[in-house]
Amino acid sequence: MTAARVLLPGFVGTTLPLWLETRLRNGLGGVCLFGDNVESGEQVRALTAAIIAANPNALIAIDEEGGDVTRLYQSTGAPFPGNALLGRINDLDYTASVATAVGLELRAMGVNLNFAPDVDINSNADNPVIGVRSFGSDPELVALHSGAWVAAHEATGVAVSAKHFPGHGDTAQDSHLALPVVDLPLDALRARELLPFEAAVAAGASTVMSSHILMPRIDAENPATFSRAVLHDLLRGDLGFRGVIVSDALDMVGASGDIGIAEAAVRAITAGCDLLCIGTENTDEQLGQIEDALDAAVASGRLDAERLREAGDRNVALATRLARAGSFPAADTGFSPRRAIGGFAVKPGVVVSAERTVVAIETEANIAVGVSPWGPPVSARLAEGDPLPEVSGQLVLVGKNNHRHPWVRELVDSARVAHPGVIVIDMGWPDQSQNYSDVATFGASRHVGEALAAWLEGEQP
Repeated sequence: MTAARVLLPGFVGTTLPLWLETRLRNGLGGVCLFGDNVESGEQVRALTAAIIAANPNALIAIDEEGGDVTRLYQSTGAPFPGNALLGRINDLDYTASVATAVGLELRAMGVNLNFAPDVDINSNADNPVIGVRSFGSDPELVALHSGAWVAAHEATGVAVSAKHFPGHGDTAQDSHLALPVVDLPLDALRARELLPFEAAVAAGASTVMSSHILMPRIDAENPATFSRAVLHDLLRGDLGFRGVIVSDALDMVGASGDIGIAEAAVRAITAGCDLLCIGTENTDEQLGQIEDALDAAVASGRLDAERLREAGDRNVALATRLARAGSFPAADTGFSPRRAIGGFAVKPGVVVSAERTVVAIETEANIAVGVSPWGPPVSARLAEGDPLPEVSGQLVLVGKNNHRHPWVRELVDSARVAHPGVIVIDMGWPDQSQNYSDVATFGASRHVGEALAAWLEGEQP
């Protein structure tokens, strides 16, 4: 039972499987919901009620960042402006209002832990996994908005998880697929990456999520999730964090690619993690293997029994506190498209024609985002190798992270020759010079797509 309290698996389906219900009744720490577990609001409320009935001290987690990364709205796109756009609007009260709305939506669904906000500083425009999930590239701005988002969301009675400690912004690799290396000295880390985490902790973040990145100047052998120097000395010691440390998903290559999930679980708990996010489609057999590995590590003396007990106690204490939260009003999701338009970066001289052909450029989805509707209404969608459709009026090309894809750059270059007056729109994180975006929206949620459609029709901030 002690080992079970630190596990947070995902599962397949929209109802609670019997094997998972049994594990919850036997003390499983909780469950993480993903887009495939969501069918409707009524269905999610029934699912979370079943989880709590099986274990009143269960943590029910989800990734609902409020922008491109959404699970409640995976099939439709989120009705919120995401972090990068909020950072550009730069109104802390507005950021807080979005965080409040997200928290209230989750509370109404029975979710008590949100793996958000992303407080990474997106200091590398080629970052394949953070990008518009970040409030920006300026450490102080990111810190201010991180603190505002955390405080407002925690006030709804739903815990946050500031991620990905100690900072995933200065990478050009995705830890879902590899082990990124951030070769920064500790002084540089304290002056930049750690500022938003300090703000999040000060604002009352209940949990902090570790990252699967290697920081050789701090720990040359272990990625952050397995590093006591990062989690204990830096997060608990220097930042004074006393809440729950959550691992990023252990099924990611950066964590378990070479060692397997069960071994990754042992290393993460030993280093200082309290709650282990296992993955998206876990099984009864897999959880049994992880529990056996943790118990064996305790029996051999490799994992201190008190460390495992401490981790489980933290998780139960958090769930107990969240269960005592009072009632709250319904969420307001009516955010103004004009506010979003005010955060767009529009090059001087861009003119929109009344007659136009809007074409979306489909690139490989960010793994954290997944497949979700994005962008304004379009005439066509292009994948690599597809020709441009017949164009009537002005051509409008809409992509995400245009500069990072060679074939998209070639498409844009040829379109500018063939269709003078073309407007190129980037709904991701553009390169600094905006060579491949006449308009950058810094997000592609449903809300931002609606704002972009309004801007094309002449709406101004």
